[in-house]
Formats: sequence, structure tokens, C-alpha cells
Amino acid sequence: MGFDGPYADTFERMQEMMGDLVPEFELREKAELVVQINRLKKERKALILGHNYMEPALFHTVADVTGDSLELCRQAARTDAEILVFCGVEFMAETAKIINPTRTVLIPSQKAGCSLASSITAADVRELKRRYPGVPVVTYINSYADVKAETDICCTSGNAVAVVESLGTDSVIFIPDEYLAANVARETGKHVIFPETDPRKIQAPSTVIDKVFVGWHGKCEVHEKFTTEDIARVRLQFPDVVVLAHPECSPEVTAAADFTGSTSAMIKYVDKVNAPHYLLLTECAMGDNIIAAHKDRDILRLCSVRCPHMQQITLQDTLAALQLLRYKVDVPADIIVKAKRAIDRMLAIG
Repeated sequence: MGFDGPYADTFERMQEMMGDLVPEFELREKAELVVQINRLKKERKALILGHNYMEPALFHTVADVTGDSLELCRQAARTDAEILVFCGVEFMAETAKIINPTRTVLIPSQKAGCSLASSITAADVRELKRRYPGVPVVTYINSYADVKAETDICCTSGNAVAVVESLGTDSVIFIPDEYLAANVARETGKHVIFPETDPRKIQAPSTVIDKVFVGWHGKCEVHEKFTTEDIARVRLQFPDVVVLAHPECSPEVTAAADFTGSTSAMIKYVDKVNAPHYLLLTECAMGDNIIAAHKDRDILRLCSVRCPHMQQITLQDTLAALQLLRYKVDVPADIIVKAKRAIDRMLAIG
């Protein structure tokens, strides 16, 4: 394929933005894919949603909408595109389908799961509700559709505090992220308990004491790897570094950080707050995306921490998704009705 015209223009823009991150030969290959994707998505009347954890060559070139889970939910609710291509993991694509049940939703890879979402099932939620009757259930958006369907209201890492406070109750079942529950409980003046999960030891129903989060032992396999020792070692070398931690990190890590927030909040912080160095304790592709967009920012990263599920979403597979209309995301109608109610309540809070 000749490398001129739109291919040359695209390559030059990509080289200017991410030439320090990606070798030239790889950028040339990616530029060809980018041009094909952008051409085909117009023909298909498709909208590409890109999570903040996508690689820079995808995030900055083909995604029509970028953001964290909350922002992508909002945009999915507003679109009139015939096809949605969700460049993120499976539970995110399911959410887009729940919000847009009549539209075609595609995910570029069938392998894009999530350790956190897989940590809990709908049956687990029903058992928690049986054991703690009358206690509202707040479910993190990082969960599968059938779990959301058992939920009173969903939340994201960016609005979890507002969602909990909107309930006006002393006790909440907050699932499935153990660390997010602990961090939000601290901000809302509650503490976390974790119910027994061994069927031989379960007694029913349980009495919930005041000001408590009933949590669940689910964790993100990326964020659980960050430690306070990581922060201490970086501060030793860069004393003036500003440390930003995602709320899925442990409470010890978020307490040691200078700022805690969702991926979108972290991006806004780097954009607005000048600092000599920034350390992002989250999936490291996001650091590359910020570097590509902010040449004047010194981003330090612990780059060994990459989500194996987000890595499954590539430019090649995004193109194939549009060409072959694969892989379609389907959610049963009865699950859509119940899960959408919980998502709509979340979106109403913002």
C-alpha cells in the first residue's frame, strides 16, 4: 500500500504526538490501520468509544469519544449512531448495550474480561440481599450485566461517594471492589465488613449495625499491585513528585497519595495542576496517553502494570470488528430492563 495522501498525513500527526513512545516502523503500520478504520466507521455510521486505558495509537486517532466508565456511559446514552464499537472490556460493552438495546454494540475482542467483574455473580448478590434484607445495593459499574440487574443503583469510581450519599441510609451493600468500598466508606464516615462466604458457616438473615458497608472481596488485578513501598521509593528519587492514585488501589496507597480520583479526574488534575513530576498509580497505558497529549508534563509510571484484558483491544481487531461486524454484544431483555434501571439512577446523579 502506498504511503501518501491521507496515510502520510495521519502518520505525520501520529509521529508528532507519539513518536517518542512508538517506533517509526510500528507507527507506519498503525497509521494505515487508522485510516482504514476512520474511513470504514463513516461508511458504517459507527461510533467508537475508547476507554482511557486504550493504547495511544488507538486512543488518540480512532476513538470518537474517550473517557472513564462514567463519561462513556453518558456518551453512549446520547448517541444516535447505528453501531457502537466499544474499545474497552466486556462489562463496559454490556453497559453500552443496556443503554442502547436497539443498537448494534461490538467489542473488538472476545477475550477482554475483567478480574474484578468476575469476582461476583448474580447469585452472590441475591444471597447478600437475603442475609441483609432492606439494605440498598450499590454496585460498581465494573460488573457484569446480570449483577447490575440485582442492584438498586450503580456507581463509578468518580461518583461513588455521591451515589452512596444519595441513598440517605446508614448501611449499604457495596460490591464488588474491596478497596473502592474501603475508600468510599472512609469518605462517607462508614466502615466495611465482609460477610462469610463459606456456605457451611453462613447464618441468615444477618443484622447490620449502623454506618457500615457490607463489602465483597473483589479486586482489580492491576490496582492491587501498587504498594506504599512503591510510593516511598519514587518519592526518595523524586521528592517533589505528585502521586495520583485510582480509588481501586488499597486504602493504604490512597492515603499515601496526594490525589485520589477516577481516570478522568486524574487526567484533569495533570492538565490543570502544574507539578515537577507526576506518578500515576493506574493502568500504565493511560500514562502514555497523557504523555502524547502533554509534552510539557513529566509523567513517571510503574510501567510493569498493564491490564491483560485491555491489551486485547487492538487497532487490528477494531478494524476487523467493523469489517465483519464482530463480536456482537447481546444481553437478555429481562436483564436489560433491570440493569438499566440501576444505571439510569446512577446517571441521574452524575
